[in-house]
Amino acid sequence: MKPLPERPFPERLACAVGHGVATLDTPALVLDLDAMERNLRRMADWARARGLRLRPHAKMHKSAELARLQMAHGAVGVCVQKTDEALALAHAGVTDIFISNEVIAPAKLLRLARAVRELPTRFGLAVDSEHGVHALVSALRQAGVEGHERIDVCIEIDVGHGRCGVPPGPAALALARLVTAAPVLRFAGLHAYHGRAQHQRSDAERHATIAQAARAVTATRQTLEAAGIAVPVVTGAGTGSFVHEAASGVWNEIQPGSYLFLDADYAANEASPDAPAFEHALFVKAQVISRSADRAVCDAGHKSHAIDTGLPSVWLPQGLSFGNGGDEHGVLRGEHLPEIGETVWLVPNHCDPTVNLHEALVGVRGGLSAGVVERLIRVDARGAVG
Repeated sequence: MKPLPERPFPERLACAVGHGVATLDTPALVLDLDAMERNLRRMADWARARGLRLRPHAKMHKSAELARLQMAHGAVGVCVQKTDEALALAHAGVTDIFISNEVIAPAKLLRLARAVRELPTRFGLAVDSEHGVHALVSALRQAGVEGHERIDVCIEIDVGHGRCGVPPGPAALALARLVTAAPVLRFAGLHAYHGRAQHQRSDAERHATIAQAARAVTATRQTLEAAGIAVPVVTGAGTGSFVHEAASGVWNEIQPGSYLFLDADYAANEASPDAPAFEHALFVKAQVISRSADRAVCDAGHKSHAIDTGLPSVWLPQGLSFGNGGDEHGVLRGEHLPEIGETVWLVPNHCDPTVNLHEALVGVRGGLSAGVVERLIRVDARGAVG
């Protein structure tokens, strides 16, 4: 399997490397490297101190460079949601990837099976149906995968999110038996992720939701172990709830992703007392291109940031609100409006789909105002939706 040749970085960004951030063309997706590295260390140290396996979600940054950096700081591997995300990162040198989602299309499974056979990456996959198990086994056999080249399989259980997953208990046991009977599969454990819990604003709400999920996981694990099937890993959790999964003693692997950048939506959550203090690291640099008495207009519209969970917030200058101006524009209002040509720094409300809009993250060292563009970080899995 040969990866596609890398596209060169856009010249408008590449020419800024080594120069002050003021030279960077707009709009641009900027990564404050100092803040990002502090977030990286805080999470790694927190998980290590509690004996937890850390498997960050790389669907957030879609970057092999950042995935390798997380693994260099102690992560056991990364998660993604899509087959082609996994393949893009594997081809770029990421060596342990779990697809925390169901894949049932024969073409996708065959691409994955060939990668299992040909690449040094250890792959994993979530399943929640007999169909999914049989389709995976068929693809692996079609690709010529032998027993020693097995893929990890986690049974996904629905712990209250109401999306994918089998009901807790006997249904999970039936699938686990099917997985353990297949020589080309390795039963890795249970996948138990509660997506809605991530954005429940109060810490008490998140605690109660995860407590209920923990009961479902515990019952399922006991059912499997009573049938003689060991459960090596219980994986799940996100940036909003990982403190509670960890405190439950039920999960031994956590999957937070957005902590690395901390978007505006996660920052709106009430902080959990035991959580590390993360800081904003991802910004959109924009420029004021029009000015009137009651508003300033910047050049960063929906093409530069996702709005599925809300509009971005204005980081600098302080005291401004951001209004919807369409695809190309943002409308700024406030008592002290910036002038034409001035820089505006925005914090995206949802980092994952925002990153997917850009070819590169612009890594800045030394702060947003006086820093230097150190390097460009490729978004390897941009557009990898298959």
